[in-house]
Amino acid sequence: MKFINQNKVSLLCAGLLFANTFLTSCDSENNNNSNSENTTAELSINLDANLQTMESFGASDAWQCNFIGKNWPSDKKNKIADLLFSKELDADGNPKGIGLSLWRFNLGTGSTEQGDASDIGDEWRRTECFTTDGVSYNMNKQAGQVWFMKAARERGLEKLLAFTNSAPVYLTQNGKAHATIKEFYNLKDGKMPELADFWTTSLDKLKTEQGLTIDYVSPFNEPQYEWDGTAQEGSPATNANIYSFVKVLSPALQAKGLESKIVVGEGGSYEPLYKTISGKESRSNQIDYFFGVNSARNIAGLSNVKKTISAHSYWQAWPLTELVYSRQSAATRAQAVAGLSLWSSEYCVLESPGTAELPGGAGPGRDLGMPLALWTARIISTDIAVGGVTSWQWWTAISRGDYKDGLIHVDDGSSNGAGNADYCKNDGYIRDAKTLWALGNFSFFVKPGMVRVQIPSVDNSTAVNDVMVTAYKDAATKKLVVVAVNISKSAKTYKLNLAGGTLTDNKLTPYTTSETLSLKKGTAVDATNFVIPAKSVVTYVATYK
Repeated sequence: MKFINQNKVSLLCAGLLFANTFLTSCDSENNNNSNSENTTAELSINLDANLQTMESFGASDAWQCNFIGKNWPSDKKNKIADLLFSKELDADGNPKGIGLSLWRFNLGTGSTEQGDASDIGDEWRRTECFTTDGVSYNMNKQAGQVWFMKAARERGLEKLLAFTNSAPVYLTQNGKAHATIKEFYNLKDGKMPELADFWTTSLDKLKTEQGLTIDYVSPFNEPQYEWDGTAQEGSPATNANIYSFVKVLSPALQAKGLESKIVVGEGGSYEPLYKTISGKESRSNQIDYFFGVNSARNIAGLSNVKKTISAHSYWQAWPLTELVYSRQSAATRAQAVAGLSLWSSEYCVLESPGTAELPGGAGPGRDLGMPLALWTARIISTDIAVGGVTSWQWWTAISRGDYKDGLIHVDDGSSNGAGNADYCKNDGYIRDAKTLWALGNFSFFVKPGMVRVQIPSVDNSTAVNDVMVTAYKDAATKKLVVVAVNISKSAKTYKLNLAGGTLTDNKLTPYTTSETLSLKKGTAVDATNFVIPAKSVVTYVATYK
């Protein structure tokens, strides 16, 4: 995640994809009162029209979990783990947590051990490293993060992903976990084999000493940025750098007997996947570079490379025309490569859409309520329905700052967050945001392996200010999951028309997140006449035959 303000390249999509009427309605509330509560609309779902197979919903442990997992009282950190990972229901049938299926572990670099000499001013953004020399390993490091990984697995988490923002400092060109030379990959010459050994040894020891199998490895993060500041760890990298390291890491993983799959991409936005970015030509067009049929640097043939390209949902979530256009562009390019899946692997608010959309109008100032939850649910729906992503991942699961970047926020009980080193380092208050539960409307119910199916009556690319709906099936258990995001100010009434099957008892069970409800189970409703409340996210669950 890049907090430093970026100048976005404007997407001149007007006249290319959208009529002027769409541009007007999409970024306003002109269509918020369409299909009022008194009108019943048909919601057509075709169980025979399969779209993408869903893989996971996730979040990362970055920046907060090491101190919280290591220092906080057991009951409180277990409460946080329950909120993030629990797949259980309470006595009333309400989810106890959001049942994440993927957890992003930030493999550390050693900036913590350097202290102030790391140049990273905020010690919460520094990371410990399992080794300082590549020879001796101390697997007691990153103890808080290891605690959260174990807590996740104990609660049934399906996948662990390890990512890093920099090579370990003993291998970097400048001895730091941030870069100092623009466009230069911060790694000493000839040290890719040693870097691969760091990765494979860390993963092997996590497995043998901690009982944690890492399913995916993501060795580069937002390589389009220069990372020459001191706010956080990071390094630029060209596509050629990434290709060269993957070619070294792949056989190293195999030699260690590790089954982890390499995932590439982690672009700072969707743009680097599908276009040439001026000034960053060597870090652009990643889909074609890594997976294009005619590319000399195609890595799809490596058995332990996952045929997936990932990008972050930052910067292109506003205006709404850009939200849609960028996802359409990424999907078009990804779908041109047979078998390639697309992930959205990070998001929190970096855009500045104004106060009509978000309290404070931008990222600063935490929001535990529905405005951020609806904003996020709209992005998730667009990424899935328009972008065709198979995995959607939030940035930092826990935040101690007064910023819109956490699913769960922690504070001292007297403020909304702070950045001083000791703030919430050993204890604090837990605040579950509505954004947590809105993500749970997807993550708790849409399980790995479920297939998204077509809804012919809804065009999500034009519904971004109205009601967005996605539907998923589990063919083995005959379960149907429908997630509706009502951005509008009006409740909407629907009649379900199901093709390819019939509902059991013609009933849908709703689970609602709204200003007053947090993934709350409701009474089963008649599928021929059900209401999606205004400003809410509702998951409907049913079985079919």
